[in-house]
Amino acid sequence: MTRQVETVAPDASLQQAAMAMEAMGVGSLPVCQGRRLIGTLTDRDIVVRGVATGRSPVEMEVRECMTEDISWAFEEEDAEEVLARMKALQVRRLAVLDKEKNLVGIVSLGDIATEPRAADLKEVGEAIAEISEPSRPHK
Repeated sequence: MTRQVETVAPDASLQQAAMAMEAMGVGSLPVCQGRRLIGTLTDRDIVVRGVATGRSPVEMEVRECMTEDISWAFEEEDAEEVLARMKALQVRRLAVLDKEKNLVGIVSLGDIATEPRAADLKEVGEAIAEISEPSRPHK
C-alpha cells in the first residue's frame, strides 16, 4: 500500500487538479476534505464532465466533476478480501481508509501481487487478466 498519497481538495480548480496529475504522472486523485475521503477525480472526469461542457477548467471546481460514489477498503482487511473487491469492481486501485473513514493510503494490484503471501493468491493473476481486458465502446 502506498501511504504517501497526494490528494486534491473539492474547491480546487480543474486546472489545478490536472496540473497536479501531470506533475505526478497519475490519472486520478483522491478528493479529500481534510483527511476524509469524499470522492475521486480522474483525467476522464475532467474531460467528460468538465472540458466537454465548454466551461473554463480555471473556473470549475473539482467538486463539480468528481465521482462521489466510490469504493474503498479498510486497512484491517486482508489481501484476499481486497482482491475480491477489486476483481468484482474491475479496478486496479482502491483507497484504503481507517476506522474513522480517513484516507490512509492506496492499494494497487501490484501491491497485492508483491506481498509475501501473494504466492497463495493465484487469483492475483486472474484478477489482473480480467481487469486488463479492453472495454468496448458504448454505442
